[in-house]
Amino acid sequence: MGRGIAQAAAQTGYEVVLVDMSQELADKGRQRIERDLGRVVEKGKLRPEERDAILGRIKPSGDLAALSQVQFAIEAATEELVVKQRIFEACDKALPKDAVLASNTSSISLTKLASSTGRPDCVIGMHFMNPVPVMKLVEIVRALQTSETTYDVTKEIALRMGKTLITTKDMPGFIVNRMLIPFLNEACFTLQDGLGTVEDIDQGAKLGLNHPMGPFQLADLIGLDTVLSIAEVLHREFGDDKYRPPAILRNYVAAGWLGRKSGRGFYRYDQ
Repeated sequence: MGRGIAQAAAQTGYEVVLVDMSQELADKGRQRIERDLGRVVEKGKLRPEERDAILGRIKPSGDLAALSQVQFAIEAATEELVVKQRIFEACDKALPKDAVLASNTSSISLTKLASSTGRPDCVIGMHFMNPVPVMKLVEIVRALQTSETTYDVTKEIALRMGKTLITTKDMPGFIVNRMLIPFLNEACFTLQDGLGTVEDIDQGAKLGLNHPMGPFQLADLIGLDTVLSIAEVLHREFGDDKYRPPAILRNYVAAGWLGRKSGRGFYRYDQ
């Protein structure tokens, strides 16, 4: 997600600092962007010189100190509150005092994240859909402390990136995932109960519900560990069994079958 956000921002014309846990990982992120843009060039949808200009606007770094001149930062780490709080605390020290600190979280409270910083009024949620360069929607999530200025700046950046916006209150799962997770859970329960195969269930969603991809294809794309984390947050926060993660989802994550990123999920991608 972080890589996709960096690409989308650079395509818009923004200068981007792509920070990861090490310089090596940040460099690999930029290389993946270069590879993805290369495919777009091969399809004739982007000129080589445009690709080179986009890549020239992305500076990879393994050090948060590289954010010292950044005016708008977007965090896109794993869906764990403690991890995100540590990142927010570190970014709060690294960023200029008036910079906005946004999170791409898909379920975690922005109000809690804002409280981890000395700039709670400058914290906001900016939830992109995956894959970021292709998907048009961005959920803007207002923390309890988010100022109107922060909200307006975030809207302006998202619109400049060509996104369609929806705004939601700071409640677990926000709008999209609060609807999506029960659907993905039920698909897993349907498989677990032996009602059909992975292919049958996906075909049913695509042709019966007119979805562009089936629930298992989508879960594999999102990452099964991410789906599980969101489901656990929703189940814990609401106490409603419709959010309870199925055993089959927990088992796949325990096996390391996380979807596309690991080469295997409900489908196999390593062949």
